[in-house]
Amino acid sequence: MEYLKTLAISRMFLDNIENVQASWVTQGLKVLQLGLRFGGNDVGSVMLEENVVKAAGTSNCTTEEELRRIIRDAGFQPVQRDTLYRTMYLN
Repeated sequence: MEYLKTLAISRMFLDNIENVQASWVTQGLKVLQLGLRFGGNDVGSVMLEENVVKAAGTSNCTTEEELRRIIRDAGFQPVQRDTLYRTMYLN
């Protein structure tokens, strides 16, 4: 709950920041889905290899298809973007 509260408060107070990422890597896929409802509008990406969070004892894995499903199930449309947040593909 603390993570989701922080995400929501960040969205309200940092209104000059257009994109806020909900983290599935550190928080898990269920919290990611809730995070979209608490103000996040970015889910990051599928990682080929992640060592920092894994070294801390957390290991979450997913696929592109699963991320798309989670976004749709939360009521949003998944969109693939580049690093400058330009739309590349509508999924």
